[in-house]
Amino acid sequence: MKVMTRSTCSVVALASMFAMNAFAYQPSEPIHGYLFAHMTHENYGRLYYALSRDGLRWSRLNNNKPVKGNEYWGHADIVTGHDGRYYLMGNNKKRNAISIWVSDTLLEWELHKDLIVNVSQLMKNAGKNRGAPKIYFDPLEKQYYISWHTSNGKRTPENAEPYWRSQRTFYITSKDLQTFSQPRRLFPWNMATIDVILRREGDRLYAFIKDEREPSSTEPTGKSIRLSWAKSIEGPWADPGPSISPSFREAPTLIPKQDGSGWYLYYEHYTGVGYELSTAESLAGPWYTIWNKKYRVPELTRHGTMIPLNEQEYQRIENRFAK
Repeated sequence: MKVMTRSTCSVVALASMFAMNAFAYQPSEPIHGYLFAHMTHENYGRLYYALSRDGLRWSRLNNNKPVKGNEYWGHADIVTGHDGRYYLMGNNKKRNAISIWVSDTLLEWELHKDLIVNVSQLMKNAGKNRGAPKIYFDPLEKQYYISWHTSNGKRTPENAEPYWRSQRTFYITSKDLQTFSQPRRLFPWNMATIDVILRREGDRLYAFIKDEREPSSTEPTGKSIRLSWAKSIEGPWADPGPSISPSFREAPTLIPKQDGSGWYLYYEHYTGVGYELSTAESLAGPWYTIWNKKYRVPELTRHGTMIPLNEQEYQRIENRFAK
């Protein structure tokens, strides 16, 4: 029997709230906690869970073991879908495919579909990598955006910079996660981008981007999190703003505060292997750093996604994995 967790009506209500208030997120139902689906430094690519009641203090579950076996690999990204089910992004490395997993409860995951996306017409000499696929359901347009990054540069042990400097972000759209558009380039800029997450607030679609250029005197925003926006996925996209984070940060993930007063933006300090946090009243900013005495993320946590939970979802996950 399928467990319906969030109704389509909630998605419609959420879209209406966005339209009425462009400056603060008002949740369509009370937020009772948050899930952080992530990997670890020791077990890169595997799926772990952590829970938080307030979005600041996190506890890893399942005795620090993965919640999914070796079938799953990827940089976890989860969305509640049009049908009330949950969808999780990953990679099938053997097939060079983007994997979509599905769950009714967030407890068990089944493979929904492997997507073979060809960007050779969009990027000359495109590589096989389909890095860190992300998924977002736009409540205004009522469609999914699946994005990832691909490179055409060569990577060697002596010099990886051509590989990272050539990263560009691509996307496909879908109404039902059964049929999909042809891939398109997401941004027009001649700038390396990875780890892009999309979120709508009001009539703007925001993109949180890692500027993947090497930081220098001419490119001081390199390896930092930046922000752009457009009215729709097709653009035109505004030039990215100044750095939200220091350099050598990536994998941004975003959650609304429980009281609707703004947002928490987490991003990984990958050279130091830890997470840092900024906050803002609206996605447009300004963004302010929160010092680490006010939040706690389990040690050696790596890339992942955070999502809000209602009480039923929180209790179900805690009862299953907090042993």
